[in-house]
Amino acid sequence: MSKESRRRMTLNLAGTEMQFLEDLCVRKGVSKTAAIRQALRLYQVVEDRVDSGKKLYFVDGTTKERSELMLL
Repeated sequence: MSKESRRRMTLNLAGTEMQFLEDLCVRKGVSKTAAIRQALRLYQVVEDRVDSGKKLYFVDGTTKERSELMLL
C-alpha cells in the first residue's frame, strides 16, 4: 500500500475493547494498526462469502458439533 493511498483515522474504543486489542497485539506480536487491518481483511472475506450464499461454522474438534456463526 503506497503512502498516498493511506488515510488516517481516529478510533474510539471502550476500555475493555482497547484492553482486548492491546492483549491481542502482545500475544500476536503485531501493532494495533496491523491487528485492525487483519481484522478488516477477515471481515471482508467473511462478508464476501456470506453475501455469495455460503455459511460460516465453528466445529468442535472433539465432538464435531457445528455452530453456525450468524452475522448482521
